[in-house]
Amino acid sequence: MSAITAGVVKSLRDRTNAPMMDCKEALVEAKGDVEAAVAILRKKNAAIQAKKGERETAEGRIAFHIDPAAKVASLMEVRCESGPVINSEHFVSLANDLVAQVVVSNPESLEALVAQPFHKDPSRKVNDRIADVVGLIRENMKAAKFVRLQGGHFGSYIHHDGTVGVLIQVEGAKTDEQILRDICMHIAAKNPLVAVREEISKDIIDKEFQIARDAAVASGKPANIVEKIAEGKVKTWLAENVLLEQPFIKEEKKTVGEILNGAGLKFVRFVRYRVGELS
Repeated sequence: MSAITAGVVKSLRDRTNAPMMDCKEALVEAKGDVEAAVAILRKKNAAIQAKKGERETAEGRIAFHIDPAAKVASLMEVRCESGPVINSEHFVSLANDLVAQVVVSNPESLEALVAQPFHKDPSRKVNDRIADVVGLIRENMKAAKFVRLQGGHFGSYIHHDGTVGVLIQVEGAKTDEQILRDICMHIAAKNPLVAVREEISKDIIDKEFQIARDAAVASGKPANIVEKIAEGKVKTWLAENVLLEQPFIKEEKKTVGEILNGAGLKFVRFVRYRVGELS
């Protein structure tokens, strides 16, 4: 049996991030064999993950990863149980590893994601990486949803508390990272329903028109201007809800569409995630 010194315990802790007492107990059980102790800790983490797997994950954070060379990007929501955990070093690192996994390995689903070999250590599965952090923090954790975009240029923004994140995809000969980040901040703040008005069904626009028309009639407006009032209200509603028609928050005399056009960029898609929102 190898001597279980404080240095050996610390070395195991540095390698696994497990608590010192857990490391010492694992080394005792493994009779000083460090590799066996690592396996014991991982088995323990998996058992903790299984036990906590049914607990509600109401908190979480949004993470992104962009590979400019491959022209691939991903946005992901990762959940945990409590608010204090979302800014912890280990949870943030886990979220970043998981979203990078999506970019590298292109999983078809969340189920496929956790079953993949982990891109930083192919000898282990992604689920093992999650189990490590579950065992350390003692909370249920899981990837809740993700999107993977390919082609063109990307911009991103994560709100300071991690609860809102935006990814934008554009095309163009070159890109301006600051403009794309600013537009992502705009999207995070303004939460547009759609990117272009063509994405809004005619039924919804007709309904907004009718609501505005009825309000104008009820307020006693002259019949000859009711239609114009309703048209103006619909135009305002579109400017509030359609991204490319919204006044840009940093330069309100221009729309987001005009800002992109001025930068020589063609809009492709945006994705906005907020923790807990269905999409």
